[in-house]
Amino acid sequence: MIDGVKTKSLRVIPDERGRLAEMLRADDEIFIKFGQCYMTTTYPGVVKAWHYHKLQTDNFVAITGMFKVALYDDREDSPTHGEVNEFFLGDFNATLLQIPPGVYHGWKCISEREGIVVNVSTEMYNYDDPDEYRLPFDTDKIPYDWDIQMG
Repeated sequence: MIDGVKTKSLRVIPDERGRLAEMLRADDEIFIKFGQCYMTTTYPGVVKAWHYHKLQTDNFVAITGMFKVALYDDREDSPTHGEVNEFFLGDFNATLLQIPPGVYHGWKCISEREGIVVNVSTEMYNYDDPDEYRLPFDTDKIPYDWDIQMG
């Protein structure tokens, strides 16, 4: 696992009315601080990648659909520099994925319907000076292929 990346299995509580899943609590071991909470959607087959933050830690939960999430550690001083991690999050894997500053991340919606991700980030989005540093999804800098791996 890339240094600083953490996961938390979500406790899903179903009943005859539906289900509830606590995503992140202030008393969780992995809780850092609250900046803002937002949701984003991705259409089937779309890749949203790559970017990292210098200050912000992300806490992603895929609440509908399925996502292939990839991380790349580009931090020169990290013991896991150069490593790639891949996670499958969503309907079949109720998990929170915590991504520390300096780690490139992105995802692909691999379900047949639009997927929804909620992010509880440690920082508020700064419209005047965004803490986002981007590369194209198909960059040669990151050794990762977004295509499906058959076999």
